[in-house]
Amino acid sequence: MSPDAPALGDGSGASPPAVAVSSLVKRYGQVEALRGIDLSIPAGAFFGLLGPNGAGKSTLINIVTGLASPSSGSASVLGYDVVREYRRTRRRIGLSPQEFNFDRFFSIQDLLIYQGGYFGMPRREARSRAEALLSRFGLWEKRHEKITRLSGGMKRRLQIAKAMIHDPPILILDEPTAGVDVELRRDLWDYWRELNAAGRTILLTTHYLEEALVLCETLAVIDLGSIIASGSRDAVVERAGGDLSHYFLKERRPGLVEVRG
Repeated sequence: MSPDAPALGDGSGASPPAVAVSSLVKRYGQVEALRGIDLSIPAGAFFGLLGPNGAGKSTLINIVTGLASPSSGSASVLGYDVVREYRRTRRRIGLSPQEFNFDRFFSIQDLLIYQGGYFGMPRREARSRAEALLSRFGLWEKRHEKITRLSGGMKRRLQIAKAMIHDPPILILDEPTAGVDVELRRDLWDYWRELNAAGRTILLTTHYLEEALVLCETLAVIDLGSIIASGSRDAVVERAGGDLSHYFLKERRPGLVEVRG
């Protein structure tokens, strides 16, 4: 099997899910951040992962992307185990984290080219891909600028371009529209819809409930390290009595920080 060959399914002829976790547990000392999570995200889905701050969203993403190791249980990406087959799983994911993670010494075009190199892309291919992404996100005129010269909205666009440089089949967006204006948010929504319509799997975490309802076909709600609701968007909303904010109310979870949006 070549390094880029898809993993085999379960023998039924069905393709493996984009992301699958089984009995996933993560402990930090005495703190159990994930408590035996089971979750499956089909390939090609636009999937929303919701939950209050500290619920376990980032921990789950960190394990799926290989930034953290599970204490027990398993996680796979397109049929490849995230621990045993890390190189294969990481190449198939583009991660746009909530916090900016740029090297301020490079121009934004060089930053994208070098990012492509981390995934084994030839420089010419990485340059071509970087140019296309910079043009798509309205950053072409800024291509020779350093990160410090960009506005917050430009940095957010660059963060997503960086996640897409190696053209991964799975895109993970962690609070991707935090702090951006309405116009940019709508433009990003259109871009993600285009990607998803072309077959890309998208995993979105957001505190803007409208964003989840507009974009996501399926949802899972995580709280205190456990999945408390999952399924189609309509089913999850119906379970919440027609209002997703039910899952975030202080009365339901003492000490909870209110959700924005």
